[in-house]
Amino acid sequence: MTNMDDKAEDHVTDVSAPVAFDDVFATLEPIQEEHKGTVQPLRQPRGVLVPPLNFGIVAPGVYRSGYPNKKNTNFLKRLRLKTIVYLCPEPYREENQQFVDENNIDVRQVNIEEQFLPTSEIEYQKMHEALSHIVDERNHPLLIHCNKGNHRTGCVVGCLRRLMRWSLTAITDEYSRFTGNNPRFLDLEYIELYEMSLEHEQHLPAWLSAFYSNKN
Repeated sequence: MTNMDDKAEDHVTDVSAPVAFDDVFATLEPIQEEHKGTVQPLRQPRGVLVPPLNFGIVAPGVYRSGYPNKKNTNFLKRLRLKTIVYLCPEPYREENQQFVDENNIDVRQVNIEEQFLPTSEIEYQKMHEALSHIVDERNHPLLIHCNKGNHRTGCVVGCLRRLMRWSLTAITDEYSRFTGNNPRFLDLEYIELYEMSLEHEQHLPAWLSAFYSNKN
């Protein structure tokens, strides 16, 4: 009989696989030009796909990154996003707003506070709001981003991993891969203590509903 830990371990393997990189990077072939018997420097091909800073696949239909810029538009178009969960307090940049308007992408802004000091803490309701958007498959494909895509995004993804029954070791390892030598231990403590009920979530994706078989 398979227990929950076995299911969770199997599932971690599934969602960490390169779900869509073959499609997303299909046109990223290096280009060299020969001229008078010499090899010229590589040029950026027209329509090249440039992912945003700290881009990563979280789960099927869910992505993470830093703040996208105009160099990333071709890449983002390939993702066919429906929703962006934006974690900063500042208004969305004008050029980004133009892009989402032109591509019918819904931006859900949730101000996730940066945890620099012991006195700063992410409000539970804010984290719940962000995760409620993320676990609703009607919003997929979906991109989560803050400024650099490491601390605030990492904290939100870490709390999502808790819902996915990941071990704290695996969560910490993923968080650290994006923050490098600058982790915030308040983030890791927050993730460890975070709990969220999915009782009222009615549209869970298959990769999450497997852990809540009595739901949806």
